[in-house]
Amino acid sequence: MKIRPVILCGGAGTRLWPSSKNFQAKQFIDFGGWTLLGKTLERIRNPIFDYPIISTNLKYLREIKNNLKKNKVKKYKIILEPVKKNTGPAILSSSLIKDIPEKQPLLILSADHFIDKVKRFNLEIRKNKKYLTNKNIFIFGIKPSSPSNQYGYFLTKRKNNLDYVSKFLEKPSEVKAKKIINKGGYWNSGIFYLRKDSLINNFKKYQNIIYRNSLLSVKKSKIKKNIYYLNKKNFIRNSSKSFDYAILEKTSNINAVKLNMPWSDLGSWKEILLMFYKNKINYFNKKNIFYRPWGSYINLFRGKNFLIKELIIKPKGILSLQKHFHRSEHWVVTQGKPKITLNKNFFLLKPYETVFIPKGSIHRIQNSGKKKVKIMEVQLGSILKEEDIVRYEDIYGRTN
Repeated sequence: MKIRPVILCGGAGTRLWPSSKNFQAKQFIDFGGWTLLGKTLERIRNPIFDYPIISTNLKYLREIKNNLKKNKVKKYKIILEPVKKNTGPAILSSSLIKDIPEKQPLLILSADHFIDKVKRFNLEIRKNKKYLTNKNIFIFGIKPSSPSNQYGYFLTKRKNNLDYVSKFLEKPSEVKAKKIINKGGYWNSGIFYLRKDSLINNFKKYQNIIYRNSLLSVKKSKIKKNIYYLNKKNFIRNSSKSFDYAILEKTSNINAVKLNMPWSDLGSWKEILLMFYKNKINYFNKKNIFYRPWGSYINLFRGKNFLIKELIIKPKGILSLQKHFHRSEHWVVTQGKPKITLNKNFFLLKPYETVFIPKGSIHRIQNSGKKKVKIMEVQLGSILKEEDIVRYEDIYGRTN
């Protein structure tokens, strides 16, 4: 029996746009001819997978259809939630439709994950399929590349040639994250692998009310072509619980698939900037290089209300003390140790450290070293023009 992908595609992506009302959900952002949802659809274009089930809401229906068409996915089912009730009810209701047989393996995916080495990922899926039962749940863990407070972690124990999750740890501080990693902790990717009957059995045992409400919302749903409009009266009775809290923290029958490969949910501009830095050869264009007295910058990609750049500050180079009326900025240092001015604060940044420059704040970058400083920058705003600079001090005589 093939594996059924269930794709969760209802996230708002507000972490990237904290002060904006006109934000775009992360899974639909065009990063240069591709989206995270598109990458997810590419990932399941393999003979081991059945056609996908996509959980979302009416707001995103058009963008999902556009992504399906662009990726030539002709067969699919879309489950529309009338209200958001977190990942627990979303996963369950999407899996209860009659199109999915009781013992079919399910792969629960988020639409906004960035995964390299897809062949390795699919190999682990095939390899562990034989271990699925009507009770257990497999969770995919990623070997941490660095201590991060952006992800949850889990610890494991080895038994009968399988890894079992012994403990979950919510997003810790970076200090605690280091200790967790030293104990062999893995990032909780939020990718789950289980059979439909296991999902039902676990919800019946630990969240029976959610199970009954979700079942009724599916049974009473309106179906138009390949779209399920879940019954609002029943679905709204569900408590809002994540799958982790509703099920994973209750059951002890959790296996782990531990992966050592590049993965990210691109949940912050730091992660997005580092993704562009790693793949900048794909975005490089000589026409987009601009030279300044302090060094140079290259525009790598202009998206909807954002612009990705790389700044290269020569030794002893100093940008003007400046501010912007229409944009904010995130910086990630990739080389060197620049001195940063941010309003009345002064500090040094090391490679892979970040700083946020709020709109209207006075700021400057200074390279006091003997080697070039390199910084990845994203500008955020509806107006992203070089003219949006007010200079207060400038050693090159360019003050306003």
